[in-house]
Amino acid sequence: MKKPVILINFKAYDTSFGKKGIDIAKKIEKISLEYSTEIIISVPPTEIYRISNEVSIPVYAEHVDANPLGAHTGSVTPEMVKEAGAKGTLINHSERRIRIDEIAEILSRARKLSLDTVVCVDRNELVKAIGTLEPTSILIEPPELIGSGISVSKARPEVITNAVEQVKEFPKVLLIAGAGITNGEDVSTSLKLGAAGIGVASAVMKAKEPCKVVEEFVKSSLVN
Repeated sequence: MKKPVILINFKAYDTSFGKKGIDIAKKIEKISLEYSTEIIISVPPTEIYRISNEVSIPVYAEHVDANPLGAHTGSVTPEMVKEAGAKGTLINHSERRIRIDEIAEILSRARKLSLDTVVCVDRNELVKAIGTLEPTSILIEPPELIGSGISVSKARPEVITNAVEQVKEFPKVLLIAGAGITNGEDVSTSLKLGAAGIGVASAVMKAKEPCKVVEEFVKSSLVN
């Protein structure tokens, strides 16, 4: 995971899978290569294999389960996404919360598989607790701002600055800011507040011209 981190979560929009999903992934890859900036995309489990074979940028899973391999129908495990071509995974997104013991279990297995990990938290009180588990990064996202179009960097900048201070205790862990980021100014402000990067979803996946949005994010990230 390279700074500045730009993480785009595809979620489950109608643009996130099939031909539309591949098309967006390829356009994002083109921007990544043009600006020599790593852009990470997290995609639905059904798309990991296909998209990871279509693009050179890092493809992450949107979620993995802590269940061990075995009789667990419907489970998506770290081992499965690694085999499918994922380079990392989101964990504990606000739309897919799991217990702290499950987070610890996933992180342990992900390390053995050399998978990057992005653990999502919704408040500052969880940053140190997750930091002790040493994920690759922590993505802090106040849930009330997710998809709101109101950036955390504007509405609640103290969330980022407080998290940045706390994560300093864990030098190997990157702090990513998310929720409501919609334009280049939001990206620039988040980085100035100390974040190592940003995480976005709807601002790209629901945009009429997603490539323009991604390009604006990249340009703003390179100014800092």
